[in-house]
Amino acid sequence: METALEYFGVVTGLLYLFLEIRQHRAMWIIGFMTSFVYVVVFFLAKVYADMGLNLYYTGISLYGFWQWSKQRKSTSRKEPTQEAILYRHVTSRLLGGILGSIGIIFLVIYFSLAQFTDSPIPAGDAFTTAIGIVATWMLARRIIEHWLFWVIANAVSIYFYYVRGLYPTMFLYFCYTLLAIVGWYTWKKKGEESYDKDL
Repeated sequence: METALEYFGVVTGLLYLFLEIRQHRAMWIIGFMTSFVYVVVFFLAKVYADMGLNLYYTGISLYGFWQWSKQRKSTSRKEPTQEAILYRHVTSRLLGGILGSIGIIFLVIYFSLAQFTDSPIPAGDAFTTAIGIVATWMLARRIIEHWLFWVIANAVSIYFYYVRGLYPTMFLYFCYTLLAIVGWYTWKKKGEESYDKDL
């Protein structure tokens, strides 16, 4: 059952990323399904922080769907026949807050895993989880630099899933790493920078 769930998560995870690159709001529905499945997969593999991260993903998927639906309504009044890829850049002030948040989240998760669980990889699990929490929030706000954070988190995850013997998931995160680069390029090339404060 665990293997079947993992393969299901791989398929829906790839579909999610394809939709994310195209900025299709259905990505949040697929992301909800993927995350729900990986809560179970990571619990069984004792990758507890990533399990918790996927619980967070299920919640933020609802927020992201609501946020993007609201944005779609506001932009459709201006361009009813076109769905543009909209993005914004991170500011230096916001970047400081983002890095600080990653650091604090990492320390909290690492301490919790090291002290209260039998996690074999507390530092790596905490690191990728901290980045994932913040990067997903950045995605919901359409901040283009979220792709760069995902490249780092996904590349590190490849090794840790190899160590835990989660080979289909390791392959998924290899694809995630490559597709995060594609996503950055696609948003940058085909997207339109927005200065709308509601994004």
